[in-house]
Amino acid sequence: MEDQEQMRVRTPRGRELLGIVEAMLGSNKLRVRCQDNKIRICRIPGALRRRIWMKEGDAVLIEPWEIQGNERANIVLMYNHTQASWLRRKGILKMD
Repeated sequence: MEDQEQMRVRTPRGRELLGIVEAMLGSNKLRVRCQDNKIRICRIPGALRRRIWMKEGDAVLIEPWEIQGNERANIVLMYNHTQASWLRRKGILKMD
């Protein structure tokens, strides 16, 4: 039982995608490489912007916009280092 690993990590639902932050563009915008191999300009919503600090290489969960969905998205969640490594080990986050 000790080698059993249990972790609650939010995975993509519906239209959501996983991505890696490539660059900070200033203000509340980031350039993110998504799992579908598209690069999107992502916006950090106000409530999330005040609570977290993002940097290049962070794993994030995004939701593409209804209009311009191939170019723009909103950040839904930022994964911490432990959660991101768990997603990589399980094969859910396969980008780097």
